[in-house]
Amino acid sequence: MKTLDGRSLKDILISGANNLYNHYQEVDALNVFPVPDGDTGMNMNLTVTSGCKEIQDKEEGNVFEIAKSFARGTLFGARGNSGVITSQIFRGFSKGLEGLSTCNAQQFSDALEKGVEVAYKAVLKPVEGTILTVVREGSHYLHDNVKSANSIEKALELFLKEARESLKRTPELLPVLKEVGVVDSGGTGLIYIFQGMLDAVNGKPVARNEEGAQTGENAPVAAGASMESEEFGYCTEFIMRLGGDESKKPFNEKRFTSILGSHGNSLVVVNDGDIVKVHVHTLQPGGVLTYAQQFGEFIKLKIENMTEQHNNLESGAKESNSILDEKVEEKKEEPRKEYAMIAVSSGRGIDEIFHEAGVDYLVTGGQTMNPSAEDFVKAIKEANADTVYIFPNNSNILMAASQAADMLSEEGQTTFVIPTKTILQGISAAIMFNPDAKPKENFKEMKSALSNVKSGEVTFSIRDTTINGMAVKKDDFMGIFEKDIVVTNKDKFETCKQLIEKMIDDMSSVITVIYGEDVTKEEALTIKKYCEENHSDIDVDIREGGQPVYSFLLGVE
Repeated sequence: MKTLDGRSLKDILISGANNLYNHYQEVDALNVFPVPDGDTGMNMNLTVTSGCKEIQDKEEGNVFEIAKSFARGTLFGARGNSGVITSQIFRGFSKGLEGLSTCNAQQFSDALEKGVEVAYKAVLKPVEGTILTVVREGSHYLHDNVKSANSIEKALELFLKEARESLKRTPELLPVLKEVGVVDSGGTGLIYIFQGMLDAVNGKPVARNEEGAQTGENAPVAAGASMESEEFGYCTEFIMRLGGDESKKPFNEKRFTSILGSHGNSLVVVNDGDIVKVHVHTLQPGGVLTYAQQFGEFIKLKIENMTEQHNNLESGAKESNSILDEKVEEKKEEPRKEYAMIAVSSGRGIDEIFHEAGVDYLVTGGQTMNPSAEDFVKAIKEANADTVYIFPNNSNILMAASQAADMLSEEGQTTFVIPTKTILQGISAAIMFNPDAKPKENFKEMKSALSNVKSGEVTFSIRDTTINGMAVKKDDFMGIFEKDIVVTNKDKFETCKQLIEKMIDDMSSVITVIYGEDVTKEEALTIKKYCEENHSDIDVDIREGGQPVYSFLLGVE
């Protein structure tokens, strides 16, 4: 193939997304940290799938229009740092194709170089040994060796040749990868995308794997197929904890996935130990939930009517979420507020704490599922305020929040993203808000509050590993202090106590303990008693958070 037109670019992008979808669990398995989080493979899969939805029904023969639409979808659907970087790569790629109806190998290379440039600019402090390194070195090698007479196949082969070598070198650039014995997960995901693109150019487009062993959320269909059947019914998502009592049936992931697959499509089933995350498009969400509840109890549920969304779009509605559309319209009828605060939260108790701190709107998410840039865009619009402050409360959510703020800045919306990386930092920053201060003054004060809080968390390990010299066993509890595992123990309460000892010093005056859904109030009070008996000069504040996965969130000031 000497040139790409819009149709062929569309097909290879969908094939690339399908290939990542078929392998995203392998990408997840490369994650260094053994915590039950959103994971790189899943985040990248959701990001490129969002791009596929934008181009699925487009018939233009223009490469720029296809690339632009795909990039727009990835920008809105971006989740996690890896997803945001992926979206920026394709955003730059689309800019590099501006004005072109077709592109040859040289133009493809130039566009990819633009993608590298845009992606690096989007990251405040680029880290080498990551997806950025892989795309940069692969792209530069392609640029140095491609000729305008080369085929598109040759261009992709050149890129992949060096990208794979670059991936092999990532452990030399990031010591933690070498210690754990893996290559970079984001770079791996990128290679799966481009390999799927090459397969399509070679006449072997990748279709998604329907066997159920490797399922992905909102998975794109094979190139050229229709997604019409996936546009209707109910988008059903839930997080469920397996077991609970003797009435619950033993969980078999393969059979569970097979049964759910027969009730709908766009299925994802992610099993993290005793936590199962599910997404499915179905005409009967009640039947899906009834079946699933045989194996455990729900932690979170979300059901959206996609038929209603489709009808709203047909009638000219701007947003795709019909429930949110109504809320946005209602807000538009109200006087626009001077300011609003938005925080990412992951439990009813934490929701209450943020509301007490003056936060107006909450975005559900955290480690178990990173919110997308579109989630933040919708929240900002719903806030209907001149100035909006966002507390991401997770380092892997920060970039998506910032991307949403950047997208809306073009519409004149002023949004400040406070770089909170933990729930405790978010609470501390929100409390600093002064309604009488100027927007930038508030932003400065909120940021300064972050240095006053030391954050810790207790959760369980999903696998055996050794990281930073600390040996961790599967299902053991870990005490994490500022993103470093400093304690491991089979007992969550002992882990919490040991973590507290690691966090406090002679300057500490307050310990805040937010306990999760797996801890009772009585059990949490044993932690308070421990602190009072061993550190009588430090005030202890115990709060119910109700968060999943994390037994304790700790803050020391």
